[in-house]
Amino acid sequence: MRRGDKPVNIEVTEPITVTSLDLDAQGIARLAANPEAEELDPESSSKVIFIKGALPTELVTYTITSDKARFAKAKVREILKPAVFRAEPKCVAFGVCGGCTMQHLDIRAQVAMKQRVLEDDLRHIAKVSPEEIFRPMGGPTWEYRHRARLSAVNRSIKKGTVLIGFHEGKSGYVADMLACEILPKHLSDLLPQMRKLVMGLSIVDHMPQIEIAVGEPEDPNSDDPKKAAPVTALVFRNLKPLTAADEDLLRKFADQHHVWIWLQPKGIETVAPFYPEIGKLCYRLPEFEIEMPFKPADFTQVNHMMNRALVSKAIRLLEVKESDRVLDLFCGIGNFTLPLARKAKAVLGIEGLATLTTRAKANAEHNGLAHKASFMQSDLFEVTAETIAEWGRADRWLMDPPREGAMEICKAISQLHTINSELLPQRIVYVSCNPKTLARDADILCHQAGYTLKGAGIVNMFPHTSHVESMAVFDRLPV
Repeated sequence: MRRGDKPVNIEVTEPITVTSLDLDAQGIARLAANPEAEELDPESSSKVIFIKGALPTELVTYTITSDKARFAKAKVREILKPAVFRAEPKCVAFGVCGGCTMQHLDIRAQVAMKQRVLEDDLRHIAKVSPEEIFRPMGGPTWEYRHRARLSAVNRSIKKGTVLIGFHEGKSGYVADMLACEILPKHLSDLLPQMRKLVMGLSIVDHMPQIEIAVGEPEDPNSDDPKKAAPVTALVFRNLKPLTAADEDLLRKFADQHHVWIWLQPKGIETVAPFYPEIGKLCYRLPEFEIEMPFKPADFTQVNHMMNRALVSKAIRLLEVKESDRVLDLFCGIGNFTLPLARKAKAVLGIEGLATLTTRAKANAEHNGLAHKASFMQSDLFEVTAETIAEWGRADRWLMDPPREGAMEICKAISQLHTINSELLPQRIVYVSCNPKTLARDADILCHQAGYTLKGAGIVNMFPHTSHVESMAVFDRLPV
């Protein structure tokens, strides 16, 4: 036991009121350490209790599982007064699986919480407030996840089977789950069958993960069931070669469940189709007449319906004119680039990975947009003012960085602000998957680079999870 720790598993029968919620969906309560000091400064004199399973406004008793000098972690024992926004979790693995920690919270309350997180981060980290708060964007709340990475572990001694699923909360263990409510139903129903398949392979101990990618049907209105069904690819990470018997089992599984099996024997560059090619793996953006073929290992948004709404909203906010040249930074396989090419004179997509740049070029050709959409590979985490000058003047920028954000780009923009501001765009639309790095970058843009935050809002891309997707619009201030 580390210094400062106290014995764990302490049952507390004295009720406490939960006042807030953290992004891990743990209720937060405060226990006064010194009643006299509490009256003067409640926060500094109180001990924080993080209570798993509790929600704001609830009166609960709890069991302490970890006790430190300034905070403790606990799990709820009894809810004496439930919150009005408490919901019944739909998934039987809730509380064990670490994926959807907010299922016990009404979806409207989830959205409100995420919006508050965004606003608080902008206010506290960037010291700015948007001129307009965009209405939160929402969509399907179940069966929305069309991409997933499932872990597989042979725990046959304890469970008598292979476990396939997501990890338990903050744990290296794989959750014992036979269904998943956020996966499309046909995939959720396959989880028990995948267990049986992996158990029958000779390399059962050397297949640690299965990547799932679901593409849109070839023709959802077709009378042919195969054309009307989604295209499902399963990528098996095989650390040892398959035997002939293993290959036969995989083929039978693919035929029986109408899935396309791929294999990954080594790094991601080794992902290759195995059996059988059942169609084209793609998603579509009908508003822009775009069809986006992709490979199972390509980065794509997991929520197809919300991605359509996200792309549409971002391009509307960018206010692209037919005469504009646009930059799409962190462009991936062209998710924003190609729709932008329908609106702008020219679009340059920039991406750090050569494989994605190659895929983006192919997608531009596929959609007849190679004459308007061009792509280049560049490390967007090593950007200077000179780099931006090499990209050339663009009227509008769209940025969709990973969780690390776009700090180096924003710093380079601030340098150009004092050197040659003519190279800077009038408007930037920033799509973020991490409100803290968005706020950090907003601080640079608004306080060092001559921009103002016109608007911001959340996109509930991942319902029931703590993931906060958001969008912000920055305009250059008049010189």
